[in-house]
Amino acid sequence: MPTKANRITQAERKVGRALSSRERRALNLAKYLAKRRRYNALLHVLGPGLVTGAADDDPSGIATYSQAGATHGFALLWAFPLMFPLLLAVQEACSRIGAITGKGLAANLKEAYSRKFLLVAVVLVTTANTLNIGTDLGAMAAAVRLFAPVPFELLTVLFTVAITALAVFIPYRAYSRILKWLVIAIFAYPVTAFVVGQSWGEVFAATFNLRPKISFASTYILVGMIGTTISPYLFFWDTSHVVEEEIREQNKSRIGEEPTPTKRFLLRLRVDNFVGMALASVTAWFIVIVCGSVLFSHGVTQINTAADAAKALEPLVGGTAYAGLVAKLIFSVGIIGLGLLAVPTLAGSASYALSETLGWKEGLYRKLRQAPGFYSILAAAMLVGLSINFLGINPIRALVFTAVFNGIAAAPLLFMIAKLGNNKKIMGPYRSGILSNIGVWAACGVMTVAVLLFFYALLAGKT
Repeated sequence: MPTKANRITQAERKVGRALSSRERRALNLAKYLAKRRRYNALLHVLGPGLVTGAADDDPSGIATYSQAGATHGFALLWAFPLMFPLLLAVQEACSRIGAITGKGLAANLKEAYSRKFLLVAVVLVTTANTLNIGTDLGAMAAAVRLFAPVPFELLTVLFTVAITALAVFIPYRAYSRILKWLVIAIFAYPVTAFVVGQSWGEVFAATFNLRPKISFASTYILVGMIGTTISPYLFFWDTSHVVEEEIREQNKSRIGEEPTPTKRFLLRLRVDNFVGMALASVTAWFIVIVCGSVLFSHGVTQINTAADAAKALEPLVGGTAYAGLVAKLIFSVGIIGLGLLAVPTLAGSASYALSETLGWKEGLYRKLRQAPGFYSILAAAMLVGLSINFLGINPIRALVFTAVFNGIAAAPLLFMIAKLGNNKKIMGPYRSGILSNIGVWAACGVMTVAVLLFFYALLAGKT
């Protein structure tokens, strides 16, 4: 005679067998859907900040970081823990300004400051963006040519047409998902660092060395690193991208309509920005590590483009017969993927800034017929950037000019962003806090010093 406990146990076993035979598929489907919901929730939180952070490591930035590693090895790794909080503070302030006002950065600055001064800054940023687009398109084409003998000119044209068509004709909801997926390319550089092998003790010692050795030559490349990390095009893109996300989520009818940001939305923005800027900084750190451990150690100190760095890796990476090829392939995939992400960001940033300054309708959420001026600027920036590759301009010279324009525009823009973030009339109770103020003002000070050092280098003929 079975006891009550035995009867319950037998019943449970029967139920267990029933579930495993008749409802296993339904149970597995439920588990899959639960995982999918958690994944979608994560993607929902990560948006403008993630894309902006990944776009910060565009092919031009990769070239700068590669040059830093090739010429100085691990000697400049200490800069990344110092630059990260400055970058994070600036982009958080820009995101918050967009979320609270419902308008892009240029539109806010035009209301608070002189339109003429803003126009000068925007023209400088647009010029720098266009030069960046040109060097990025060239680097992407060069990376493809490392593996396929396709004409360089044809590749640059194909990339230009494809990127422009995606930005103009794909609806924003789908386009924003494409940009998020392209972020995956950023992981190419951590993978490359592990493929080539590292002395991690030496790496971390150089990264957290509180007494770095700074020479004139290292100061010059350090200025370039700061300029490509805390770059003005990110300010405009991030602010306007946040507004686009608000429009998508709250079904706002137009940019500038009174937003209703919740505490949850603002928390998501901070998490999004932290993840995006952390990815940008860590990725740049890995690029310097790769080039420092491979190129610098073999005396390869001249990098003209990001593709040059990828090409130089193959014959220098030891281990197995295929290690060098794998390192070159992964490095090249990162250049192409991040270029596909960064180039539309550069063009979109220029278009947002100029359209808002001129008072034109703007926004990727609008169709072409609704914002012809906005899309015309975007397409023009792409075409002018493309033309740079046919003019025989030295890529390093283009990067130097880009750094000059970015530096000149960044310092006053950071000053205005700091003031705007503290403007009670505009920001209300969402004004910048102590940490935000410290970070943005410190970034302004560092960028000002960097610009002065850069011009000193130019005048002294040490570039």
